[in-house]
Amino acid sequence: TFGIFIPWYVTMIESWKAKHTVIDGHRLRFDGSASSLIGQWLKWLLLIIITFGIYSFWVNIKMKQWITKHTHFDY
Repeated sequence: TFGIFIPWYVTMIESWKAKHTVIDGHRLRFDGSASSLIGQWLKWLLLIIITFGIYSFWVNIKMKQWITKHTHFDY
């Protein structure tokens, strides 16, 4: 699949993790979608190509920021 399924996999895993995590009596909720992650991946790929691979060092950090941005407490 050339990695096309990875955004769906990531969102399913993060959703499962959030659903099964409780902090101080509050459950987490993950609201990220695979389509928005694909958009981010295309942007990151373009930046990697433009910078001759240098931006790839930041992709892992950006991925963690995207996941954190879409994870909330479910009150």
